[in-house]
Amino acid sequence: MFKTFYCSRQWALWAYGGGLFLLISIWLQVSITVYFNAWYADFYNLLQQADTIDSYADGMAKFTRQLIGFEYLTNGFRGQPSFSLLAFPYIIVSSFSAWFSRLYVLRWREAMTFGYVAKWRHVEQDIEGSSQRIQEDCARFAVIVQSVGAQVVRAIMTLFAFTPILWGLSEYVMVPFLAGVSGSLVWASLLLSMGGLLISWFVGIKLPGLEYNNQKVEAAFRKELVYAEDDKKNYGAVTTIAELFCGVRLNHQRLYLHYTYFDLWLSSYSQFMIIFPYLLMGPSLFSGVVMLGTLVQVANAFDRVHGSFSLFLDNWVVITELRSIIKRLSEFQRNIGHYDSQVL
Repeated sequence: MFKTFYCSRQWALWAYGGGLFLLISIWLQVSITVYFNAWYADFYNLLQQADTIDSYADGMAKFTRQLIGFEYLTNGFRGQPSFSLLAFPYIIVSSFSAWFSRLYVLRWREAMTFGYVAKWRHVEQDIEGSSQRIQEDCARFAVIVQSVGAQVVRAIMTLFAFTPILWGLSEYVMVPFLAGVSGSLVWASLLLSMGGLLISWFVGIKLPGLEYNNQKVEAAFRKELVYAEDDKKNYGAVTTIAELFCGVRLNHQRLYLHYTYFDLWLSSYSQFMIIFPYLLMGPSLFSGVVMLGTLVQVANAFDRVHGSFSLFLDNWVVITELRSIIKRLSEFQRNIGHYDSQVL
């Protein structure tokens, strides 16, 4: 799964050169989000003070500078960039990074595919689901691992960038049980993320096994249909297809039931986390300790830090699928080795 791409001279440039490019692009995107966080504070403070500005012209001038001003460039990159100076580079970098990521995944899939094909061709015995493993599972593995891997790197960089910001903003918390606690917002984010992950593990404990079974019954159903394309006399009988589809239906129903429990929990948790930073900072806003801009800045920084801590929780369904794919590919590779030990 990894060896054919990362331990091959043929793919070394893509594996490591492309990986380095993706790391740099992620770092650029995280750096821009830090500037966005500071911009939120200035912009929303301006909105809150709109009625105190002396004249309409002065107010509109400040408002326009915050949104589309170019003073940051003319002043030698000093001060706070406007929204447009942050948004346009972010759009360009993120779009180009997304395009390159897709190419990276395609090259990884190609390396895995031909790595497995070279071994599989030496095996004469029929291995269950071979075509699906080579065609579908390799593709899904590369897509998911690259996506989750990029998110892990982004989460680590985000934590390094935003944890000091959120730690400093914690001094404005006035909630009794958190007031005076250094880095209270950071600790609250960490505890809630760990608690959510633990509960998710219990709620979704059966999902990996059901995903694995789902692929097995789908593979059996597809195999019968593929054989029937060339030989409808011996394959594709209605009773056989009905029996196979019954297994597909039963497993999907069980899978959907367990996903319903998990979705109920995850949706409830996600909605609570939207309002949580406002619950913590509400007393500070209405007591005059902070302004609206600081409140929005805290909410944004809290969302970034919590999102990094709860990465695996947010990707639980995807990781569940990945676990089942790894199990199937590992089983496929073991079967190849079992039937033809000289291949491995």
